[in-house]
Amino acid sequence: MKATKLLFHTAASCIFLAGALAQAAQITGTVTNKTSGKPAAGDSVVLVDVQAGMAEVAHATTDAQGRYSINTPGSGPYLVRVTHQGAGYFIAAPQGGGPGDIPVYDVAAKVEGVSIEADVIEVETDNGQLRVTERYFVHNTSSPPRTEWSPRTFQISLPPEAVVAGVAAQRPTGLPTSVKLEPAGAKGQYAFNFPIQPDEGEKDTLFQIEYTVPYGSGSFTFHPRLALPAQNIGVLLPKSMLFKAGSGSVFQSVPEDPNVQTLVAKNITPGQALEFTVSGTGSMPRQAQGGAQPGDAGGQPQQGTPGGGIGEPINTPDPLSKYKWWILGALALLLAAAAAFLLRKPAGAPTAGAAYQPGFAAAPIPASPAAKNTALLNALKDELFALESEKLSGKIKPEEYAEAKAALETVLKRALKKNS
Repeated sequence: MKATKLLFHTAASCIFLAGALAQAAQITGTVTNKTSGKPAAGDSVVLVDVQAGMAEVAHATTDAQGRYSINTPGSGPYLVRVTHQGAGYFIAAPQGGGPGDIPVYDVAAKVEGVSIEADVIEVETDNGQLRVTERYFVHNTSSPPRTEWSPRTFQISLPPEAVVAGVAAQRPTGLPTSVKLEPAGAKGQYAFNFPIQPDEGEKDTLFQIEYTVPYGSGSFTFHPRLALPAQNIGVLLPKSMLFKAGSGSVFQSVPEDPNVQTLVAKNITPGQALEFTVSGTGSMPRQAQGGAQPGDAGGQPQQGTPGGGIGEPINTPDPLSKYKWWILGALALLLAAAAAFLLRKPAGAPTAGAAYQPGFAAAPIPASPAAKNTALLNALKDELFALESEKLSGKIKPEEYAEAKAALETVLKRALKKNS
């Protein structure tokens, strides 16, 4: 049974990542420059210890054929990072003698073919504040493929009143990681120091920021302004709240989900002035992925619909259906709560600094128990995302999904209880 296999894999991963002993091993692989199609010679290769605050524990350099060899000092987990023309590329260190092949791309400060596929703004109220989660799905369709990277790779504009609560980014083939956000001029202007790699199939680069704004008046007006062309700007908010487009702004309602309002503006040019106002109160549904979805036929995926079971209304295609259930899923809430609990530090405890690598997570050096909890959380996150993907694509039966999800949540709850 697929669920049983998933649980076995999860248990093994969690045990390993929680601190099971691992023997020292040699990792070998080839670094290939996918811009030129040739081996990447002379690139720096670093072994990073996840449980030691991303400390660099071994180094190597690729030879003329792009090959490298590096030794793990013992227990993991590790990442292998290659730096090519200043930008970092990394993979999870392979286990059991598997190949550590890594693709890289040439780098430029500006690359043709970079655009925003969707800027998705999720809004809800929380104790007299407006809580906003904004996600930018960024395409890089450059040809030949190149990475766009600079100290201010991706610039965004937030309301001047915004108080940033969390920042993350995700490569086309990676998991979300916390990143550094740099002020970029006037108040509310920021930039991500994170590479925009070429797309991998349908996967692109994700930037995410969470922030709050004052909401004492019960109304707030947004003025989104983008630095890149965007196919879609989407606004998601509870049914109990009101949405009003500003003068000259064209938002269309997309009747996709009966529990959430979805408004979309299309084909936005850089710097184009937009405006919309939200009012009222309400929270986003937290169980949007549970059970049959709108457009389902008995909970089974429909052919030709992205996400499996997210049907497109006739003559009203939803440009956000590719992202919606990932955005609204209870999974993100569960992981956020677990992360806040597992990674909390005792009152008065000092926070150790860490060197920041372009395009790589900046993190404090944690104590050993917290590091193991972080690794455990990452393993659970990997499996939960895989499980949600299988459900949305219709590759797992509802009863198998429920069984596997319950078991994964049990593992997480036990980890929380153990550290309470």
